[in-house]
Amino acid sequence: MLKLLIATNNGGKIREYKELLKKYPFDIYTLKDFPHYNPPPEDKDTFEGNALIKAQHAADHLQILTLADDSGLVVPALKGQPGVYSRRFAGENATDAENRNKLKTLLKTLQDAEKSAYFACSIALCLPGKCLKIVLGQCEGELIDEERGTQGFGYDSLFLKYDYNKTFGELDQDTKNRVSHRRKALDKLDPILTSMTEAAACDL
Repeated sequence: MLKLLIATNNGGKIREYKELLKKYPFDIYTLKDFPHYNPPPEDKDTFEGNALIKAQHAADHLQILTLADDSGLVVPALKGQPGVYSRRFAGENATDAENRNKLKTLLKTLQDAEKSAYFACSIALCLPGKCLKIVLGQCEGELIDEERGTQGFGYDSLFLKYDYNKTFGELDQDTKNRVSHRRKALDKLDPILTSMTEAAACDL
């Protein structure tokens, strides 16, 4: 079976990716399977740049097909914040709750019409020594002042998905996986992932 590393230790991402990738016959690993591996710093100013750093570094050092993403919440009225700093918005080791609290404080400075936002997700797929493709997916919505729902992670409980009147923290996992930024990005990798798994099957 073809091996694929999801280059993250984030439990929420791992859960979502395992669900999103279950149609492919990959043997899936995560960074939890490589406790001695040290990921590179995420020091680029774009989601694409950080995704590439993470995927290529892991692929080269662990010699395995690797998928990595960089994702976050973008609020245009806050000059794009938290953006690439979404995971560490309130500090390098901030918890999800601390990040949400900082965002809620900033939301109080905005008018309701200024609370539109979107989640962005860039995914890089790399082999050792070679990046196969980098893609970007987005999911639009608006922010609310008080958290709703206990599903999801990160900023999900503050993000109201257009057309659903529910936050990502309220949507069931199957619905979120159909409409999320991560799903939209992964769909753009489908031709490559499908061809790789088909080629691997033919070699058996």
